[in-house]
Amino acid sequence: MKKKIYVTQPFLPPLNEYIKYLEEIWDCGILTHNGPLVQKLEKELIKRLQVNNLIATSNATMALQLAIKALNLKGEIITTPFTYIATIAAINWEKCTPIFVDIDEETFNIDSTKIEEKITKKTSAILGVHTFSNPCNIEAIEKIAKDNKLKVIYDSAHGMFVNYKNKSLLEYGDISIVSFHATKLFNTVEGGACITESDILAEKIKSYRFFGFNEKKDIVTHGTNAKMTEVHAAMGLATLKYMDEVRKSRREKYELYKKLLSSNENVKFQKINEESHNYSYMPVLFKSENILKQVLKILNDNNIFPRRYFYPSLNKVKVISTYEDNLEKAEDIATRILCLPLYNKLKTEDIEIICYLINQIAYRDS
Repeated sequence: MKKKIYVTQPFLPPLNEYIKYLEEIWDCGILTHNGPLVQKLEKELIKRLQVNNLIATSNATMALQLAIKALNLKGEIITTPFTYIATIAAINWEKCTPIFVDIDEETFNIDSTKIEEKITKKTSAILGVHTFSNPCNIEAIEKIAKDNKLKVIYDSAHGMFVNYKNKSLLEYGDISIVSFHATKLFNTVEGGACITESDILAEKIKSYRFFGFNEKKDIVTHGTNAKMTEVHAAMGLATLKYMDEVRKSRREKYELYKKLLSSNENVKFQKINEESHNYSYMPVLFKSENILKQVLKILNDNNIFPRRYFYPSLNKVKVISTYEDNLEKAEDIATRILCLPLYNKLKTEDIEIICYLINQIAYRDS
C-alpha cells in the first residue's frame, strides 16, 4: 500500500464553515479570556449533552487537574494503570498519590471488586476511566465511594456523546472530564472540559482556570491558566453538528472490523454495550504479544500504523510510579492490545486489507 494509514485522523469540518467563525473572531478582536465563541460552545454542548455545567479548558489534562483541585483532594487517589499517562500526570501534579487497581479483562476498565481492598485512611477519591468510551461499573464505584465517604472523578476523555442508563455518561460522579484533542471523536484541535452537576464546583473550576479571578475580576483563590481560546472553540462549533454522522460512520467501520476478524480465534474484542459506546477506537486483543508484534510488523511494512494503547501498564513506569503490586491483568492486556486505524474517512477497502494482513499472521500462528 503506497499511502500511509495512521491509527486515527481528526474529523475536519468544511473549511468555509470554520472560516465563518474565524471571521467573527477577526471582527470582534477577542482571542481568549472566556470569549463569545467559548461561551457559545459551552452552551451548545450543555444543550447537546443535557448536563448542568460544562467548563471548557485548554486540554483534558488541565481539566483533570482542576477537578482534583476543586474537590480539594489530598493523599491517595485510587485509579487504573490501563490509561494514558495524562491521567496519572494530573494526579502527581496535584501532589496526590495514584494507587493502582487491576482491570477487568473483558471491559478493560478498573475492576470494581478490587477497589475496597486498596482503601486506606489516606484515600480521598476514586478516579475511574471509561476506557475507549466503555462505561465503568458506575453503580459499584459510586456505592463504594458513598460507603467510604470518597469523591468520584471519571476520566471520560474518550466518552463524548455516550449515554448510560438514559442520561449522559458525563453526569455521573462529582466531576467528569472529557478531551477535545485532535485524536478524539469531537475535537477543538486541543481542548477539554469539566462537567459537573454542582454549581458550586462549576464556579470553583471557572475561577481556577483563569488565575483565580471571579466574574467581578477579583482574585479570590489560587488559580492557573487553563482557558480555551476562541480559535479552538471555533473548531468545536464548526464540528459539532456533524457528530451524529461521524459516530454512525465509525460504528459501521467498527462493525466491519469485527465481522472480518471475528472468526479468528487469536483475536478478541473489548466487551461493550453497543448503545453506550461512541466507536472512537478499534482495540483488538491478540492471543500473545508475539502475534501482536508480527501483526504490527506486517502492517507497518504496508504503510499501516496502528498504535499500542496503553503500553506499558503504568504501574510498570517507574518514573511516575513506585507502586510494586503485581497487576496481572493490566500488565498482560497492555502487552497484547493494539488499536487499529479508525476514522471517518477510512475506506472500506482499507479495512479489508488491514484485516486480510492480520488474518495472515494470526491464522498462521494459531
